[in-house]
Amino acid sequence: MAVAAFVAWLGAALVVLADGRRGLALGLALVTPGFAVLVWPSGGALGVSAVVAGGAIASWQCWRSGAATWGIMPAGSTPRLVLCVASGLLALWVAASVTTGPGTPLRFAVLVVLGLMGARVLASREIAVVLTSIACFALALAAAPDLAAISPGPVPDIIGGLVAAGVMFVPRMQGEPDLAPGHGVAGAQGGRPDKDGS
Repeated sequence: MAVAAFVAWLGAALVVLADGRRGLALGLALVTPGFAVLVWPSGGALGVSAVVAGGAIASWQCWRSGAATWGIMPAGSTPRLVLCVASGLLALWVAASVTTGPGTPLRFAVLVVLGLMGARVLASREIAVVLTSIACFALALAAAPDLAAISPGPVPDIIGGLVAAGVMFVPRMQGEPDLAPGHGVAGAQGGRPDKDGS
């Protein structure tokens, strides 16, 4: 269970540190098995299948859409790395020391993934990043009810898997770019188009 929680944190950290489609897909692909293992005691085979299917569909859709770039640890990503490490340490402290009861790995994974994905959504304007973060957020929320004393069964896992898979197919507006201004060719060269587009 502890290994699964670490894998979930590692996947969430990759989503935070990556700007490219493949890096985001890899992060989501790591978050998925992490939570699949963690929900097994309460969700059973049906819950695990829903999480795996939803995460796999979302990861594949992210992998195949847009430019085939990794974009892991681009220039200026040191604050993101610090956020990943600090949030992991804080979540570990809260899960192991502040709160009590069984399920420490699950508490850690839910806390750290929700925190990192919430920060990623708020800090990014790139549609691919936002959708991938929401997919990871859905998987973490699906696992959160398993912390209750009474098992909720596989229903939250099924809903989370459906949301994670479905959000990656959200239609985009006509001409909407994958990358926010400043991440494209003009942004990399420091150029900014004039009002007339020249």
